[in-house]
Amino acid sequence: MRVVLLAGGMGTRLQEETVARPKPMVEIGGKPILWHIMKHFAHHNCDEFFVALGYMGDFIKNFFLDRYNLSGNLTIDFGRGMVRREAQDTEDWTVNLIETGLATQTGGRLQRLRSWLDGETFMLTYGDGVSNVDLTKLLAFHRAQGKIATVTAVRPPARFGGLLINDGAVENFTEKPIAGEGWINGGFLVLEPEVFDYLTGDECSLEAHALEQLAADGQLAAYQHGDFWQCMDTFRDKTYLEKLWQSGEVPWRTWDADTVMPKLQLRPKAA
Repeated sequence: MRVVLLAGGMGTRLQEETVARPKPMVEIGGKPILWHIMKHFAHHNCDEFFVALGYMGDFIKNFFLDRYNLSGNLTIDFGRGMVRREAQDTEDWTVNLIETGLATQTGGRLQRLRSWLDGETFMLTYGDGVSNVDLTKLLAFHRAQGKIATVTAVRPPARFGGLLINDGAVENFTEKPIAGEGWINGGFLVLEPEVFDYLTGDECSLEAHALEQLAADGQLAAYQHGDFWQCMDTFRDKTYLEKLWQSGEVPWRTWDADTVMPKLQLRPKAA
């Protein structure tokens, strides 16, 4: 199963970090949030990635090059011009790093990947949000709905902490309660090749143009995920995710689970 990661935005609401690096490279627990997202997909045997680059794309390229070239032990034979690597600590992934333009919108970035993806079901998410969504169940739901696109709907954490009050006394304090206003697009989409018919160029927004039109055409399903999801829009969000990581209670660290997930199967191609 191929996975598109939208990683080209400028991250203007996280300028404390993004002035020096693209948002997908902001670190949680010493690793970029993009790495955390990819580890979750790889846990479900989705290990072929297409990273749509834009703002500071070279930074992301260098991360993956360095992770491959510099991990483990190196023996450099200057006389023969050879490098031997041993005990490399790298993931068994295929990562395609594709320039999609600095100012291209989300739908435009996806459209620029058409030649890489056309003809097969694929997944897509944003490079700044982590979740423990069960991708196997998500794909099964998508197939059962029979629509062009499925989006994972989540309830966002409230901005402020909540109080549980009983008879005037505070019984409990919740730092990040779930908002009750409704469901939002949490990323982690499953898309059929027909989605490219809804994309119209670099200025096309995947959300405001393509997904809205898909909904109007009755071709957009919503998989409701009521468990953990958190985006990293602001420095407050980054601090919250780092606090979770340091505590050892990391809801999105699915790859530590004992269960080995089965491979996700592609939709059979028409004869």
